[in-house]
Amino acid sequence: MPNLEHPAYPAATLLQLESLVPCRESQVSMLLSIFGERQQFSFPSIFIYGHTSSGKTYVMQTLLNTLELPHVFVNCVEYFTSRLLLEEILIQLQSCSSETEQTSHVPCDTFNDFVRLFKQAVASRELQDQTLYIVLDRAEQLREMEANILPAFLRLQELTDRNVTVVLLSEIVWELFRPNTGCFEPFTLYFPDYSIGHLQKILSQNHPPEYSADFYAAYINILLGVFYMVCRDLKELQHLAVLNFSKYCEPVVRGEANERDTRKLWKNIEPHLKKAMQTVYLREVSSSQWERLQRDNGEPGQLKGLSAHTHVELPYYSKFLLIAAYLASYNPVRTDKRFFLKHHGKIRKTNFMKKHEKTSNHLLGPKPFPLDRLLAILYSIVDNRVTATANIFSQITSLVTLQLLSVVDHNNQLDGPRYKCIVSLDFIRAVARFLQVLTVHGEVIFTAEKELLCRYNQINFKTVNFDIIKYLYDFL
Repeated sequence: MPNLEHPAYPAATLLQLESLVPCRESQVSMLLSIFGERQQFSFPSIFIYGHTSSGKTYVMQTLLNTLELPHVFVNCVEYFTSRLLLEEILIQLQSCSSETEQTSHVPCDTFNDFVRLFKQAVASRELQDQTLYIVLDRAEQLREMEANILPAFLRLQELTDRNVTVVLLSEIVWELFRPNTGCFEPFTLYFPDYSIGHLQKILSQNHPPEYSADFYAAYINILLGVFYMVCRDLKELQHLAVLNFSKYCEPVVRGEANERDTRKLWKNIEPHLKKAMQTVYLREVSSSQWERLQRDNGEPGQLKGLSAHTHVELPYYSKFLLIAAYLASYNPVRTDKRFFLKHHGKIRKTNFMKKHEKTSNHLLGPKPFPLDRLLAILYSIVDNRVTATANIFSQITSLVTLQLLSVVDHNNQLDGPRYKCIVSLDFIRAVARFLQVLTVHGEVIFTAEKELLCRYNQINFKTVNFDIIKYLYDFL
């Protein structure tokens, strides 16, 4: 017996709709009862909320498309100003009506202009005879627009005297929307998170045709057993299921096991699922890179975490500043002469260790250092001449803002600011490993001349590998 029933729509259409929205039958049934028949006036505004990947957007799009209801669907992130949003609604309205002639773009600066143009756009008979639905996805962006936009959308049916319903889709609750001055209260509908049973049912529907449904369902059960505690996002789980299924099938493809040998299949897939746990939500590698890593039987250490990639966004001198800060944080002051002075004479390591037994500075944590020491180390490790310009000091401030450096605050601080480097060893090694230098005929260029020189073929990028381990006292 079908779960969806409504006298205004054919049973075959409702049956198709039910197959397209698994585990959301109660929410769709509620929406159908609110919508009513096509020609009836529906509720002026509906507010649908729930966590990410709870099916709000998909269910609304599927419902309106399957029942062939006239609608406008706009993402408020893409159209982030009131003018862009209102104009996009009007543009889509013109395509909804076959009787409306395609006119040139009409600017819409205010909501009064929108109401006037909206009435003209829905003047066709087919839009007047049935409810028009305006769906605003990511509706929380409306709070960043003018104060009158949200209350006006909630009363659009009253302002235009037309059969229109505005549907707001959001990930936050209505209490965070409600203006202080009050407004028309929409009908609220909550989409709960998918349970593990719901996820099992939805993910199992996408099984490849060359394998049985029971075999793929067993794979999904294993996948959810590993990832459900850390990830409830349906899209992320679908991505993980597609990426790792080929590895799960390997013993079957090679003829070493059949589809019911769950123990062999689990032992084959377990190490690869552990590697996938390192990149849940991060998307640090593409699908092709992940598949190549699996084919090469890469070790988990080959899959770099987030800290191994963020250094790419840092400017050239910021990387050297960060390296200098790390050396200043983890090297004793007395070792600076040994590491950064060319003619320091012969200094034995045993002399350093006589007073105190060697304790790893990396276990003790970073030590604060003054600004002049940071600049002195910077001048030493950079090959070309560096001057203490405003650009250098601004990059130090940027590193503090990015929380790669921290400022040590002291009330009796009279000799200038003191800093600590708060990044890990893996992070700084990744930064030091990939330092790109732009050279023109062998000369290093760091100025704005790069843009001009990019037009010619005399540019060369080379990667400088700064071996930071050689400059750390703990690793001598």
